[in-house]
Amino acid sequence: MMAEILVVDDDRDVAQSIELALRRRGFRVTLAHSGVEALKLLRRYRPDLVLLDVLMPGMSGIEVCRRLRADENTSEMSIIFLTARGQERDRIEGLRAGADDYLSKPFNLEELILRVKAVLRRAKRESVEAKSPKVIAGGLELDNRTFEVSTPEKTGILLTPTEFDLLYHLMSHAGQVFSSDRLLQEVWDFPYDTGSTDLVRAHIKNLREKIEPNPRSPTYLRTVPRHGYMIAE
Repeated sequence: MMAEILVVDDDRDVAQSIELALRRRGFRVTLAHSGVEALKLLRRYRPDLVLLDVLMPGMSGIEVCRRLRADENTSEMSIIFLTARGQERDRIEGLRAGADDYLSKPFNLEELILRVKAVLRRAKRESVEAKSPKVIAGGLELDNRTFEVSTPEKTGILLTPTEFDLLYHLMSHAGQVFSSDRLLQEVWDFPYDTGSTDLVRAHIKNLREKIEPNPRSPTYLRTVPRHGYMIAE
């Protein structure tokens, strides 16, 4: 069964172009043209992924994303931001709100399809049943059934799907150092030399804010200068 995608964009021409491109590749698509309309749809409809414009009249895409992440019924939903805002601080704001990826307008529709497929692959990668119930490394305990991580200081910290995938990968390879480029390939499924390292940095920052006693001086999710990130064995 092909994935269902909700496209949220106040520009109807853009929304319809995206819809056509997705339908040609077999995806099922629903359109919404405002943040409020999207939230109403999502009360009774659970798509596999939301393509979400940031700059919309009334409720912005950032606010929609925050509400989805705050609701336990939609907190694990995959989200890609689409926006004309291309500055780094705007990308970081979107990723901090909980987006799985970010694509600036104008974009190539083929690239959009690749990003959609990559996010959907991550969401379906390795069923929970195929994994060990828990992964323990570096003082962290990650529960594959509940998508929660516990530290000596905190328990039951709920992660977004991308945060979970990233932490699972690092904990499953404890003691190894991963560059941002390598993580883009192995966690995000991006082809070599594609994707933005901002994506990795933003999710690393989000994880640290959730799990670290002091995010500015990380204990668990460490940076190895000029090389990348690691979880200690």
